[in-house]
Parts: sequence; C-alpha cells; structure tokens
Amino acid sequence: QVQLVESGGGLVQSGGSLRLSCAASGFSLNYYAIGWFRQTPGKEREGISCIKTSDSSTYYKDSVKGRFAVSWDRVLNTVYLQMNNLNPEDTALYYCATDPDRCPVVDGTLEDVDFGTWGQGTQVTVSS
Repeated sequence: QVQLVESGGGLVQSGGSLRLSCAASGFSLNYYAIGWFRQTPGKEREGISCIKTSDSSTYYKDSVKGRFAVSWDRVLNTVYLQMNNLNPEDTALYYCATDPDRCPVVDGTLEDVDFGTWGQGTQVTVSS
C-alpha cells in the first residue's frame, strides 16, 4: 500500500517550534520530490516547501524562508519539516505529497498538479 503518514502537529505559542514528519510506506522516496502544503478553512491550499531527493535541492515560499527547513532521511524513508519562529499566520492543516520527479515551481509558486500521493494532514495551531 502506497501511503504517507504525517505527524508532529500540535498547539504551540507564537515564536515556538514544531517538527513535522512525513513517513512513506509502500515505496521509496528516492528520486521523488516531496512537497509540503497547508490549508485553512476558506482559503486555497498553498505550497510552502519542497525537496527534490535526487539532488537535495529545495524550495521555500517567501513567507517561510529562514524559518522553515525541509530535509529527508533515506534510511527511515521520511521527510521532515522543521518549523521555527512560528506565528499565528502559520496556523493551518499541513500536508505532504509526492511528485514523480521534481518540485513544480511556476513563477515562484509551488503548484500541486503533479502530486499524486497525499498524507492525511496534521494540524498546526499557533497561539498569539
């Protein structure tokens, strides 16, 4: 079974940190690209980060640059999103997803059209 399972979300105070995990099963993440997306009620889903496992190149949305860091562990077949200096605007349901080979960035925006497998999402709530 091809599956992504996310964990690590929770409630944190403004300025705090969380580390999200995206564990893959049923396939190897090697040579895939893995994106992180977030969504709040009434808003469109937005791509915030992506990593291309073949060369470890990364993408970050401008609003999270310098605060978030994406990485992956080949042995554990898991992708991580380290989130530091969180603020209430970061409150959202966070998803990870896989693209066959690249991070589809168009005009500075990470698109979701090529991401076929999605996790269930993990809630991040940042209090002010």
